[in-house]
Amino acid sequence: MSIFTVDQTKCKKDGICAAECPISIISMPDKESFPAWAQGAEQMCIGCGHCVAVCPQGAISLGDMSPEKCSPVRGELLPGPEQAEHFLLTRRSIRKYKEQPVERELLQRIIQIASYAPSGHNLQPVHWLVIEKKEEIKRLSGMVIDWMRFMLKEKPEFALSLHMDKVVAGWDAGYDKICRGAPHLILAHAPKALPPAPAACTIALAYLELAAYSMGLGACWAGYFGAAAGLYPPLLQALALPEGHQAYGALMIGYPQFSYHRIPLRKEPAVTWR
Repeated sequence: MSIFTVDQTKCKKDGICAAECPISIISMPDKESFPAWAQGAEQMCIGCGHCVAVCPQGAISLGDMSPEKCSPVRGELLPGPEQAEHFLLTRRSIRKYKEQPVERELLQRIIQIASYAPSGHNLQPVHWLVIEKKEEIKRLSGMVIDWMRFMLKEKPEFALSLHMDKVVAGWDAGYDKICRGAPHLILAHAPKALPPAPAACTIALAYLELAAYSMGLGACWAGYFGAAAGLYPPLLQALALPEGHQAYGALMIGYPQFSYHRIPLRKEPAVTWR
């Protein structure tokens, strides 16, 4: 039985659902026909819900994804170009955090928002690991330092190019450049056998960072941690990711200790027009 259903009392036969289907599996042979799935569509549908979301009349359902279950787009809540530009330009990477922990409900909320990030073929492969306890973050960061000591010994040219010597020296002096004393750390991981997984995790983390900023939180990419989490066996074992999963990035999260008052300058974009 087809999971693509059309409420014929609502459908205006405008063809929008067919035009917007990314897999082109919705068929409308003429303007008098109601939209229907093409042959073999059950195996090809990626479940993205574009057909449900784009129908002005709310006539399309996809399995249990009915129009009534989908929140409406509220134009009054959408930012204009100036607001969106200002929001993106004022985002900063936060490396100084308050001691105050972030409520789990708020962390869950920004993860929920990040789950709407695009992924190849709508696979939605991203899984999340939230390290809530500061003591555990410090313990895991110590493993990153162990990895850096190994790299400085075995691959010194590469390690020095990433300033690992200075990071290790800072750690030994009591200064954490791995996770910056952040109260929380969030990792994105996915099955490494899936080709879209690295990009999906990166995009989802970018969504997460922006969602955090919108809610008064600060975030920063934990680059050293993310690199070690994909390479260093003791850290991999400590993270205990599901079998076959790879960590593809991590973010420090917390309440920022300081506020920013100006937008710093950046290089002009390097653009080639063809």
